Amino acid sequence: MTELNNLWLTETIRLREEHAGPLEDLEANRLARSAGGDLPARIQRRALWLAERDGLSEALKHWLQGARLALIVLAVLAVVSGTGLAFAAMGDGLHPVNVFWALGSLLGINLILLLSWALGLVFAGEHGASLGRLWLWLSEKLARDAKAAQLAPALLLLLQRQKLNRWAIGVVANGLWLLAMLSALVILLTLMATRRYGFVWETTILSADTFIAMTQALGALPALLGFSVPTEQMIRASGDAALNIESARQAWAAWLVGVLLVYGVVPRLLLAVFCLWRWKTGKSALRLDLNLPGYAQLRERLMPTSERLGVSDAAPAQLHRVESGVSEQQSDGALLVAIELDDDRPWPPQLPKSVSNAGILDSRESRHKLLEQLSRFPPARLAIACDPRRSPDRGSLALIAELARSASATRIWLLQAPPGKALDAERLGDWHVALQQLELPFADCAPMNWLETGHD
Repeated sequence: MTELNNLWLTETIRLREEHAGPLEDLEANRLARSAGGDLPARIQRRALWLAERDGLSEALKHWLQGARLALIVLAVLAVVSGTGLAFAAMGDGLHPVNVFWALGSLLGINLILLLSWALGLVFAGEHGASLGRLWLWLSEKLARDAKAAQLAPALLLLLQRQKLNRWAIGVVANGLWLLAMLSALVILLTLMATRRYGFVWETTILSADTFIAMTQALGALPALLGFSVPTEQMIRASGDAALNIESARQAWAAWLVGVLLVYGVVPRLLLAVFCLWRWKTGKSALRLDLNLPGYAQLRERLMPTSERLGVSDAAPAQLHRVESGVSEQQSDGALLVAIELDDDRPWPPQLPKSVSNAGILDSRESRHKLLEQLSRFPPARLAIACDPRRSPDRGSLALIAELARSASATRIWLLQAPPGKALDAERLGDWHVALQQLELPFADCAPMNWLETGHD
């Protein structure tokens, strides 16, 4: 995942907590502290863990897929629009082409929107071009993920800090218009290559000298690139009727192509490249704003001046498969731990010398202490003893899942009932169902051989 995506998800988590309240993040905070690094790195690690847990990482993938699909749709519309401009400018070929009317058809809307974008860039600041806003809206619609709705506001807020909104939207808007102008240019050349056109200019209130001056002024820059400009005699003669002289038709055709290239294609190309350069340079400078309240209050939790004890045993609404985050190379040894056992059960059992006893977790302090220890020294094998006479509540299952993620391999030991007591079959079935959802192996016999040797 790219650095921008990491910052994006971090900002999304901040906004979510700002609007909906703090998330259950004790395990995320513990993992961020154990990973080390400066405060921004820990904030990002915490946010990425929460985003993965809550499905925001997957929603981001859906949003990016929607953004690419939206860009393809807009690109197709740009090509179709450019093609339509060219056909509208050249007509059906049965009548002479009014050169200035054709030029207005090819460049009019483009230049008006280009001027609007430039004025918005100068005076409106972060207000993006209409094409850019359409792209963002369409991206969200095509994502088809309810959680993706939180991503667009977070992205806009993140980019505003470096004023990158204008450049990101500028790349999209100018890139699409560049595609439209190139499409119009290709169709224009195709029509001119396959049809014979005559060119005229017409006016009621302007003089011929005005059209001569306009034609020569517009053709000055294209002439520097080698495009021919009609002579004064050609221009005057075209005011009366379409010239059938081959050189005149070719001169007008070259002038029209040159003007479209210089005033339609080149400005959009230069602006797209400029916006892309500003976007890339600004993106590399993106950082978290640690002065924001949502980040400032994480400082003590992620870089505490003194360690705080206590973890919450709340669990998510639904159980997910537990996957260990520890490799065999990172772990070592075997450990047995029990969760909330009654006093009528003797503990611990006799253990092999190679197996360590982590005691009974019956308080927040003991849970927190063990989790912190496992984050630094993860065991290769972990057995968790549970009393199936208790209900498999969400808190206990969340603790089991968190412990299992801290070891390379985990087994659950469902203890037998003490002498003179019996297990409730329905409650035992609830344990089996819950552990099967977690995909953790379990048994009702002591896994001592497995703890000692790694196999039964």
